Amino acid sequence: MIAIHHRKTGFSEKWIEYCKNKNIAYKIVNCYDNDIIEQLKGCDALMWHWHHTDSKDILFARQLIYSLEMMGKKVFPNTKTSWHFDDKLGQKYLLEAVDSPLINSYVYYDKHSALNWIEKTTFPKVFKLRGGAGAENVKLINDKNEARGYIKKAFGKGFGLNRFAPLKERVWHFERDKSLKSFINIGRGLGRVLLPNKIKKNLPVQKHYMYAQDFIPDNDSDIRVIVIGQRAFAIKRMIRKNDFRASGSGNIIYDPKQIPLECVKLAFDTTRKLQAQCIAYDFVFLKGIPKIIEISYAFNREVYLDCPGYWNSSLGWIEGKFYPEFFMVEDMIDILQNEMDN
Repeated sequence: MIAIHHRKTGFSEKWIEYCKNKNIAYKIVNCYDNDIIEQLKGCDALMWHWHHTDSKDILFARQLIYSLEMMGKKVFPNTKTSWHFDDKLGQKYLLEAVDSPLINSYVYYDKHSALNWIEKTTFPKVFKLRGGAGAENVKLINDKNEARGYIKKAFGKGFGLNRFAPLKERVWHFERDKSLKSFINIGRGLGRVLLPNKIKKNLPVQKHYMYAQDFIPDNDSDIRVIVIGQRAFAIKRMIRKNDFRASGSGNIIYDPKQIPLECVKLAFDTTRKLQAQCIAYDFVFLKGIPKIIEISYAFNREVYLDCPGYWNSSLGWIEGKFYPEFFMVEDMIDILQNEMDN
């Protein structure tokens, strides 16, 4: 039996739909309950789409997953898939360890070392916080003076919740879409200025480190490749107007002919090295060579519903619409079946 933690957004709706349609035994559980271990008795696996902006999930998701694996339970996402989720520092060490083509990345844990580095390095650089997705917590620093101010804050009061970030994002979406929906969302952004999301408000202040990556010029887009088991699908994301970021732009190209197969192959190869179930990769190009920006097990499912097909691990193209969440359940069933057969 597969246990599923259900929440209104995320992967679980389709997980449940798949199990119902295929007559797969499943059970709804609540990972936040004190007796979650007891709830999972009689279950062979747990599937839980935990979220990087939920302070409760960050508090215990990794620990619960590892504990369940120690019990012999199968989990999606498992530890190898998710321990580095929304942790750019962890991703730096991990991708360097498996010799994957990560963009040159730099981390310092004391102010003196960080200041010495900026005297020797070149600019611009992309400064990032450890956590944050959808282009959040990412800043292009153009010179030493700007970098000194950033470092002073990083090793001082740090970076807390930015109340104005949701509003700025919604204003940008309205300027892009000029739709009634995007206009209404500006009001919601104003609401978040006055009444911050309680869950996000509890996220820890980011401080006592500095993380940066080389800025790679002349990229008008990035390539997002998602690998789930032996399948990969991809999109091309154009950068925002007057910006350097592609994440969250909403300007997406779904044509598979515009996806370099080298990125797909690298994504499959790296996923095998990481022994992961599901990883999304963001690529840009340095002198024609694909470089990984960062990785994540989770993604906004709705963005990929217009993908016209996917590649298998031999880079063969399979035409047709699909639900990524169905792949996740199929793989879990295969894992459980193989364990029974052996």
